This record gives sequence, C-alpha cells and structure tokens, in this order.
Amino acid sequence: MDNRTQLSPAQSRAARALLNWPRVRLAAKASVSEMTIRDFENGIRNPRPHKIAAMRQAFEDAGIAFTFEGAPSLARPEGHSSLSTTNRMWRSRQRQA
Repeated sequence: MDNRTQLSPAQSRAARALLNWPRVRLAAKASVSEMTIRDFENGIRNPRPHKIAAMRQAFEDAGIAFTFEGAPSLARPEGHSSLSTTNRMWRSRQRQA
C-alpha cells in the first residue's frame, strides 16, 4: 500500500487534536464529507484510498509529519503563521468567501 494512503483513525484524531481542527475543517481542507471523517474515526467504515490520501495530504499541508512508527507530530513551530489562526477566524473567512 502506498504510504500516502496510510492513515489510521487514531492518527486522524491525534492530528486533528494537534491542529485543534474540528471535523468540518478537515472535511473542507480534504474535500471529503464530515460524515466520511466521523465514520472513519469511529471505525464504522474505511473510506476509499483517494479520500484517505486527501485527508493525510491536508494534515501534511498544515504541518503534520507522520513518523515511521505512525505517530503524528507538528513539524512546524506553533507560532507559524498558517497554524496560528483559530477555528473561529477560519470559519469567519469561509463565510466571507
């Protein structure tokens, strides 16, 4: 299996926690439905490989690095400009667009 399509439900939850992202934000960044993320993280179903790859890419674009063991970590310093935006500010910008 391609490394880009490897993401476990626990990794997804941990990466979202590191970024302080709700499911809706990951859904928007990865262009998948919030229900897909919820079902994946709760172990109800496994999304298609391209959807998992999109979710992982969204995390990596936001600065998450997955270690060899699979644990997600924040690759950029917390003060990095793209990560300093709160969810409230992000939602506000989404409504204006």
